[in-house]
Amino acid sequence: MRRYGHGLVLGKFYPPHAGHHHLVRTAQDRCDRLTVLVCAASVESVPLADRVAWMREEHPDTDVVGAVDDIPVDLTDPTVWEAHMAIFREAVGRPVDAVFTSEAYGTELARRFGAEEVCVDPARTLFPVSGTAVRADPVGCWDFLGPAVRASLARRVVVLGAESTGTTTLSRALAEHYRRRGGIWAGTGWVAEYGRRYSEEKLAAARAADPAATWEDITFASEEFPVIARRQDAEEERSARLGSPVLFCDTDSFATGIWHERYLGGRNEEVEKTASLTRRDLYLLTDDADVPFEDDGLRDGPHLRPWMTGRFREELERTGRRFLVVRGDREERLATAVAAVDELLAEGWHFAAPLPETR
Repeated sequence: MRRYGHGLVLGKFYPPHAGHHHLVRTAQDRCDRLTVLVCAASVESVPLADRVAWMREEHPDTDVVGAVDDIPVDLTDPTVWEAHMAIFREAVGRPVDAVFTSEAYGTELARRFGAEEVCVDPARTLFPVSGTAVRADPVGCWDFLGPAVRASLARRVVVLGAESTGTTTLSRALAEHYRRRGGIWAGTGWVAEYGRRYSEEKLAAARAADPAATWEDITFASEEFPVIARRQDAEEERSARLGSPVLFCDTDSFATGIWHERYLGGRNEEVEKTASLTRRDLYLLTDDADVPFEDDGLRDGPHLRPWMTGRFREELERTGRRFLVVRGDREERLATAVAAVDELLAEGWHFAAPLPETR
């Protein structure tokens, strides 16, 4: 099997899927050097930078470059072809020996590069998927998506609330509910509250120094909360990359800002910045009115719960986040939450149409 000095794979990767990755790996096996050119149009809704980052993560040993190409495709027009080629040549920056493709236009693309065409599974028998299919039905194509794309598309649902209002119970119940649906949903993830683990470790360290130490002896410093927020987000991102089209979180970095306010009486800019970096799709706020308080050794008392519930609601409203207050017993709360999540999922995923093509 012939080897090549410099190979090229070109595509929109809108978004990348298993078929794209098979094409790149096939080319990589046959080339001393491989360039992957990601071309994005300004009208498309997934940024070029994201697609380049996703491809670099999946193929770290290739040269992944990006270019904005706002010229509509017309495979019948030599002038349009040459306009595209000017963009391609500038982005690639060096001669190409082979163009690896699964597309019908690969023959002309290779000819214009003065390269050999190498067809890879043009019938898509190995991976029956396309970018068009993914954009139309991400859930149906979920098994063909890599971790970074899954993390970008997964609907993130955060359950938050005051102490002893059932956030852990509800978020776990939601994850289990969707896992029972089977198929891709069997991998539905749940993210625990890192702040609680941090508090447990903090109390354990205090008791190692003084066995009589209690939760009342524990104090927090402002600089601890950004650490908690970043770790919470890292756990969330890890789970989103591995799971189903929906992810359930027992609190998040946005909530960490409220807890900072609770313990130290003000906001923390670093926590606020961290919370702004990650998209969440739905918040479920657990009301405190109909849940009895249970002291587990890490809680301060029921008197703070109405204030905390109010602050969560005020900040959710102020920042324009989508949220729903859940009330009632466990069964009522779960039913309300499932209905809200199903509504969210039914809205689907909306990708802007790519530029039109004439073939």
